[in-house]
Amino acid sequence: MIFDIRNYGAIGDGKTLNTAAIQRAIDDCASKNGGTVLLEDGIYLTGSIVLRSNVRFQIEQNAVLLGSPDCADYPEKENLKHVISENLPRERNAALIFAEECENISIAGMGKIDCNGTHFVREKQGEWTGWQFERIDAPTPPRVVFFAGCRNIAISDITMVNQPSGWSYWIHDCEYVSFDRCKILAEVRYPNNDGIHINSSRNVTVSNCDIVTGDDCLVVRANNRSLKENKVCEKVTVTNCNLTSYSGGIRIGWISDGVIRNCTFSNLVMTDTDVGISILLPDYQPVPDRGREDTLIENLLFDNIVMDRIYGRPVKIYIGQNDETRCEAIRNLYFSKIVSRGLEFPYLCGRKDNKLKNLYFKDCRFECLPEEALPNSKQHGASAWSRKHGAPLFEHVENIVFDQTVFSK
Repeated sequence: MIFDIRNYGAIGDGKTLNTAAIQRAIDDCASKNGGTVLLEDGIYLTGSIVLRSNVRFQIEQNAVLLGSPDCADYPEKENLKHVISENLPRERNAALIFAEECENISIAGMGKIDCNGTHFVREKQGEWTGWQFERIDAPTPPRVVFFAGCRNIAISDITMVNQPSGWSYWIHDCEYVSFDRCKILAEVRYPNNDGIHINSSRNVTVSNCDIVTGDDCLVVRANNRSLKENKVCEKVTVTNCNLTSYSGGIRIGWISDGVIRNCTFSNLVMTDTDVGISILLPDYQPVPDRGREDTLIENLLFDNIVMDRIYGRPVKIYIGQNDETRCEAIRNLYFSKIVSRGLEFPYLCGRKDNKLKNLYFKDCRFECLPEEALPNSKQHGASAWSRKHGAPLFEHVENIVFDQTVFSK
């Protein structure tokens, strides 16, 4: 069945707030065993909406879902079943599109989600480094799409633009998730607007997507601090995607994450990015965005990846140098057919009492360019704080193999 939001009072003039009308359409659709909630022929301004099981949220090519510029239209959800809100990153659960413990949900269509991000940032004044714009922290902006504890999710063909300083898609403890033919086109000069953030989830596929962000394009983590029990993040497959970021192309792990394993990343093109592939367990900080476990990262494969104009490290793997950075192991990582041109060589650094183990590089080429080849790095997001070491660094690594791998200047 088709549930056209206009039949529930929605007006697509880009000015009328349609939150209640869209929610009525979603709820009616769910109450009748599911179907398609349809947006077409208009710009539909809305605050936070909640998807239900068996609902396909369809945005046609002549329609735009426009996020409200008012933070008050994204209230905190109360009495959530699946997450402990005060333990979430930023200690907030606000989102434009939210779903909890649902199944068989999708966001589809050739239309657009415009997040109205220009209302949540301001341009820096005077001399500046990093990102040209900064977040207005009163309060912090919402995430865009946040799914927690859901199964059977499909997101396809949608274009998302103008993200605020909040993650585009946050997949938290979900199973059987697919992204296909999506465009995530954020403003690279805005901070913190990650692309797809996959956390403590299983069986996730990202394919045929174009992702442009100011912060990390793809994040894979196992931060279980907001969950009632610890979950593994595994069986994540990323393929046939184009990535551009003023921070990282692929970032894996963070402070006190749990288990991340059995993932593949293949057939990717990264351009104008700070760090290409980052597996980073930084020196411990008591920040809200942290887990509660010893980290284990193992059995990851990276294959057929082109990196061009990389401002920082093409590959960066690091374990914090004090005992407070909790890590069981980072091991069994495979890199093949990677071609990189940028300002730095790879940086691989374990800890004296916790070495990186079993790293394999086959048929790779890392070319280090002169500084003048990529000017203005101080105004290229995270590149402003990248340390230029020159030579490749491999420290506290046990069993590293280079097979037909070239480092050139």
